Amino acid sequence: MKIAVAGGTGMVGAMVVDQLKARGHEPVVLARAAGVDLVTGGGLEDKLDGVEAVVDVTSTATISAKVATEFFTTTTGHLLQAGYAAGVRHHVLLSIVGIDVTPFGYYVGKLAQEELVKDGKVPFTIIRATQFHEFAEQMIERSRVGPVLVVPRMRSAPIAAAEVAALLADVALGVPRGMAPEVGGPRTESVPDMTRRLLRKQGSRRPVLTARLVGKAGRAMATGALIPANPGTVGIQTYDEWLEQR
Repeated sequence: MKIAVAGGTGMVGAMVVDQLKARGHEPVVLARAAGVDLVTGGGLEDKLDGVEAVVDVTSTATISAKVATEFFTTTTGHLLQAGYAAGVRHHVLLSIVGIDVTPFGYYVGKLAQEELVKDGKVPFTIIRATQFHEFAEQMIERSRVGPVLVVPRMRSAPIAAAEVAALLADVALGVPRGMAPEVGGPRTESVPDMTRRLLRKQGSRRPVLTARLVGKAGRAMATGALIPANPGTVGIQTYDEWLEQR
């Protein structure tokens, strides 16, 4: 089967591509490196020829609701339009647990993306997953304030990106399911504590301070809104096991 992966050069996207290859299918990477500009839609028409399913794992580095919404609605809009014209039978979207009750900038954009997929003409499956184990790396990269890190007070049930990639490949090879059961990791973790443990693993003693974000979003993050209440799939690898493999 020929399956396109939007964002196929990113962390999760590359894993989905590998999963599809290992199963004997033909992945088609949709990314600038492969001659496709999802923001403009350039190159999509040729790449989707003969494609039966699209896995959408596009991402952008922003916490602005406006920027995130514009990016996700533009790129996914082009994917849906070109996919429908090409006869794509299944659009698979990776989303995030709790975004409907956590009005944080990036999540606002993801929620708009979900609505676009639901309203589109291509049959779909939306899979909401929790943060990946690598989320702690993002905190280290993005939360520096002088000599310290200031990490939001946040609870998560982190999951291995490879496990989510395998699930996305499974779903893409199946029939559209609409809103699929949520996906989460095996244990609940404090994101600031995850960040501290990763720093210590790296040999860093950089201090990690915790601050609760203001408003509804901060309250939701701190009280577990990003943890699935009844996950349909629970990951196997724990965060500690992921750390040991690094």
